[in-house]
Amino acid sequence: MTPLVVAAVLLAAVTHASWNAIAHGIRDQLLAFTLVGSGGTMCGAVLAAVAPLPAAGAWPWLLASAVLHIVYQALLMRSFRLGDFGQMYPIARGTAPLVVTVLAAVFVDEIPDGWALAGVALASAGLVGVALWGVRTAGTRPHWPALIAALATGLAIASYTTVDGLGVRASGTPLGYTAWLMLLEGAAIPVYALAVRRGQLLTQLRPFAVRGLSGGVLSVLAYGLVLWAQTRAPLAPIAALRESSIIVGAAIGALFFKERFGAPRIAAAGLMVAGIGLMLHHG
Repeated sequence: MTPLVVAAVLLAAVTHASWNAIAHGIRDQLLAFTLVGSGGTMCGAVLAAVAPLPAAGAWPWLLASAVLHIVYQALLMRSFRLGDFGQMYPIARGTAPLVVTVLAAVFVDEIPDGWALAGVALASAGLVGVALWGVRTAGTRPHWPALIAALATGLAIASYTTVDGLGVRASGTPLGYTAWLMLLEGAAIPVYALAVRRGQLLTQLRPFAVRGLSGGVLSVLAYGLVLWAQTRAPLAPIAALRESSIIVGAAIGALFFKERFGAPRIAAAGLMVAGIGLMLHHG
């Protein structure tokens, strides 16, 4: 993992937390993800006009990834409806790197050495631990539907991360792969919203249009950077490094949604930094 790859993934992490916060800040989650999907689709159309077409071998991966992304968006919407941003976001993102490590070892034959594995495990353990601590301190009983939705979201993230790692490498063009992925998956939720809300949709979207479409643009930038990085480094360390967005998300939750940051999340930030240090030692 070169410094350029690390910088790209860290920028993706900040951008990703930002668009998730924008989506969470719109109370009606169907409207939020309709706008994010629409913004992503428009970006995809622009990129597809200038980027090379992905190679034939990438298309099965693209189609599978589009389905997984749609499932992920539906689960993320449910998570945000049921729980606090500062808890649901870390659980969803923090479970993904360990699962990606297993999937990459099995399907991509990327078996991390001791340093990389320790870094992934340390970062993931801290992030999942702090998320579960937040649930524990929020009340006497965990909100199980929210927890299950967030964990399922993490499995979806791990699945599409692995599929896209294979697909973007087969495509020969990270930019073209990003463009067509956005075109294939971006319209699903807007079409569903149009079917459900019918003539009311445009009126409901108007107050949030600038925020939501901006979130869509940020989502394309965030994932495009990750896809590029996946062509230049192993999948598991990238997945773990990308989840430094959890710390950004926790800070956003504290600053803008008045959610507690607290000592456990400060400890998680320290574990994340230590994990990144181990992964860079591997690089």
